[in-house]
Amino acid sequence: METTQTFDRLVRAEFAPRSTYLNTASNGLLPARTVAALHEAAVLRAEGRPLTPLHEDVEACRAAYARLAGVPATRVAVGASVAAHTGVIAASLPAGAEVLTAEDDFTSVLNPFHVRGDLKVRAVPLERIAESVRPGTALVAVSAAQSADGRVADLAALREAAREHGARTYVDFSQSAGWLPMAADAFDFSASVSFKWLLGPHGAAFLVVPEDFGGLTPVLAGWVAGEAPWDSCYGPVQELARSARRFDLTPALFTFAGLRRSLELIEELGVEAVHAHDVALADRFRAGLADLGHTPVPAPGSAIVSVPGLGTRQRELSRAGIEVSDRAGNLRAAFHLYNTTDDVDRLLGALTG
Repeated sequence: METTQTFDRLVRAEFAPRSTYLNTASNGLLPARTVAALHEAAVLRAEGRPLTPLHEDVEACRAAYARLAGVPATRVAVGASVAAHTGVIAASLPAGAEVLTAEDDFTSVLNPFHVRGDLKVRAVPLERIAESVRPGTALVAVSAAQSADGRVADLAALREAAREHGARTYVDFSQSAGWLPMAADAFDFSASVSFKWLLGPHGAAFLVVPEDFGGLTPVLAGWVAGEAPWDSCYGPVQELARSARRFDLTPALFTFAGLRRSLELIEELGVEAVHAHDVALADRFRAGLADLGHTPVPAPGSAIVSVPGLGTRQRELSRAGIEVSDRAGNLRAAFHLYNTTDDVDRLLGALTG
C-alpha cells in the first residue's frame, strides 16, 4: 500500500494534464521538474553564465539510461534520433549483407538499411521474425514494441535464434523504454528516443553498443567524440573516445537538462511499478472494448492498444478532450503513469456513442 501511495503522490506532484491524454506513443507529457529544468537552462544561457552544468546533465542522462538499460555507461552513446543511430549500424555492414526486419516496423529502424542500396533487406511478419533468422543473416533489426499497434516482440526467442545462426541483433526500445524492463545487454545494439515513455523533451536518443563497439565506425563523429572533446575542436580528432562516446553527436543541451529530471522520476518510480500500472490500464481498456463489441490488435502485455476501424474517430475524440492517435485507420491508445482508470472509462464512454 505504501508503495502505491508513493507512486500516486509522485505522479500527482509532477503532472496536471488538461485533457485525457492517451497518446504517449506519440509524445510523453513533461513532468513539472523537467519543465522547471528547461526554464533554468534557458535562463542560464540568457544570462551568459557558463554552460558547464548543462554538459554535466548529458553525462547524468547517459548514466541514468545505462542503469535503465542494464549496461555500463561506457556502452551508451548519446545522439538526436534513432534514425541516425541506425545509419551508423547500416554503414558498418558489408555489401550484400542480409538484414532481417519486421513488416511495417517504424521507419527509423528500417530506412537506413534500405537507402544503402546494396544490402538484402528482408521483411517478415513480427510473429515470425525469430523463426526467419537463417544462415547468412547478418543482422536482425526490430522494435521491442511496435509503434503502430503495440505488439511486443518475442525478444528472448529472437536472441536465441540470432545466436544459433551467428546473426547480430539491433533492438529499438523507443516504444517500450520507461514501461517495459530493458535488458539491453542481451543484444548487440539497441537504441531509444527520449520523448515518449521516458518523458523527456525532443532531441535526444541513446545508442547501446558492445564493449568492443561491434565493428561500428563513428562515421558521424565530431568534436564531442574525442577522448578529450575540448582539445578536439580543430582539425581531425586525434584520439576518439575509448568508450561509446565516440559515437556521440553534439548534444542538444537544453534537452538533456530537462531529460535528466525525467529519467530521475522514472528511476524513483521504478520501471516495474510503471509497467504494472500501464499494462493494467491497457487491459482494462481491452476488456471494455470487448464489452462494446470491438476487437483490438492482439498485443498481450502491451501498454499500447490499437483498435481496427476506429481511427477515423480521432478528431472527434480530440475535440472532446481525449487525445489518441489514428494509425493506418486504427485508433491507438497508449497508457502511461499519469493515466487513471477514469481516463480509460472516459474513452470507453466516448466510444459507446
